[in-house]
Amino acid sequence: MEIWVNPACSKCRSAVSMLDEAGAEYTVRKYLEEPPTAKELKTVLKRLGLEPWDITRTAEPIAKELELKTWGRTPADRDRWVEALVTHPKLIQRPIITADDGTTVVARTPEAVRSVLPEG
Repeated sequence: MEIWVNPACSKCRSAVSMLDEAGAEYTVRKYLEEPPTAKELKTVLKRLGLEPWDITRTAEPIAKELELKTWGRTPADRDRWVEALVTHPKLIQRPIITADDGTTVVARTPEAVRSVLPEG
């Protein structure tokens, strides 16, 4: 399992603590230091069943600068959004956990974190 985190984010720290308490094996990816490629992001989006605008932090200053709220949200706009997230990873909602079984969640709630933990 892998978790994409920003160490300054309280939700990320909480998710990591929950994984630790559950004894889960995982890899931490500090995605601001090691941004995902467009291919990786598209894979995660497919696993989430979401579009790039669904995981975009539109309140970030860079989002306002790019005027993301005015961007289209159609299949034709998808690559533009992915490119913005790859170029400006701070825009990616966090934390994102990809479990070994294929389950992937935006782990902003304790329930979402628990949903990827192995049963047992």
